[in-house]
Amino acid sequence: MRAGHSREEVSSANGAGALVADGAGHFRLSGAVILPTVTLLRATGLRAFAASAGDIVVDLSPISRVDSAGLALLIDWLAWARAAGRVLHFVAPPESLLALARLSDVEALLV
Repeated sequence: MRAGHSREEVSSANGAGALVADGAGHFRLSGAVILPTVTLLRATGLRAFAASAGDIVVDLSPISRVDSAGLALLIDWLAWARAAGRVLHFVAPPESLLALARLSDVEALLV
C-alpha cells in the first residue's frame, strides 16, 4: 500500500467488501457489497467521508457482487452527504448495480 493511503476492509462468511481511500476525497468500493457486509461498510464509509474535505467521489467499478442492501447503502451515504452539506458522486457503477437501481427507479442517483 502506498503511503498516505488507508484500507478498511469488512469481511464475512459470505464475502468481503472494502472501502479504500485513494486520497483527496476519492475512494474505491470493492468486493461484495451485500447484506452481511453493509453495516460495517456503512460505518467505515461515514467515518472516512467525515474525515475527508471537499467533494467525495466513490469509484464503484471494483464491486464484484451487490444486492439490494448494497444499493440501500449507497442511498444512505447520499442521504448522509446531503444532510452534512457535502457532495458525493458515484462513478463507474457496475451493470448489476445499475440493474438493481433501475428496478427500484433510483438509477438517476447513481449516474
